[in-house]
Amino acid sequence: MTVACVGITVLDRVFRVEKLPAKGGKFVATDYFEIGGGPAATAAVTVARLGLPVEFVGRVGSDDVAQAIIREFDHYGVGNRFTHEVQDATSSFSAILVDDEGERMIINYQDKTLSADPTWMQNVDFAKFQTILCDVRWHEGAAYALEMAQKAKIPSVLDADVTPQDISDLVGLADHVAFSEPGLAKFAQTDDLLSGLRLAQTRTDGKVYVTAGADGCYWLENDTIQHASGFKVNVLDTTGAGDVFHGAFAFALAQGMETRETVRFASAVAALKCTKFGGREGIPDLETVKAFLAASH
Repeated sequence: MTVACVGITVLDRVFRVEKLPAKGGKFVATDYFEIGGGPAATAAVTVARLGLPVEFVGRVGSDDVAQAIIREFDHYGVGNRFTHEVQDATSSFSAILVDDEGERMIINYQDKTLSADPTWMQNVDFAKFQTILCDVRWHEGAAYALEMAQKAKIPSVLDADVTPQDISDLVGLADHVAFSEPGLAKFAQTDDLLSGLRLAQTRTDGKVYVTAGADGCYWLENDTIQHASGFKVNVLDTTGAGDVFHGAFAFALAQGMETRETVRFASAVAALKCTKFGGREGIPDLETVKAFLAASH
């Protein structure tokens, strides 16, 4: 086994619209499709697309949505033997609006009976993985997995996006904490990226990063701010770009890449994903990424 991705999995119901609504009303979609989503689940698909074995560790309900999610995992080659079914619960799903500029609006539903109890994860031998990635949408599961990663001295990645809960304990447990801009702003209580990074660094012995869309990625290295520029591409859909970045980041760690190479690689994978519609269909394979990076030098 190589990579474990721990967190939530979602069925995304995607509506294409000309512009995102600014107020209430009735609107006509120009396209519609369903595809799997969720930060850790899409990260797992990314790892699989890039060519490494990966297991998704998380919960689904006992419904048709769960069956659709598992079918898609099978399609992409994501292992699901640690995908835990919660009886009589509804799997998580989202309604997503994507406009012609590639921007999106996401409304997610998570059933309160989809138990957050991570006790069943004791059946997962995390020591067999090379890298463990966690999202913050299933706090209890992330905390358990990150503790297991620390115990086994396995590199860990935290996808530190916005969530209602305080994620300070998760930040303190992870080796690599990659914030989204909104996630860092909420965590550090400042919109200044660099100040936010410095504050986040005081909460962990790991490395801290923040992705800034087209502006690339910033991180701290020996108390010095580092930056890798983003890639210019024809953006069609940004859905899942952050999740893809984190999956590619975990892939790069499992491959032993150094920090700057890891950031550049993950940024390239996320950029290429944005050139196609859908949170997963646009994820490139490894050869496509290598060719893109070679042409970008």
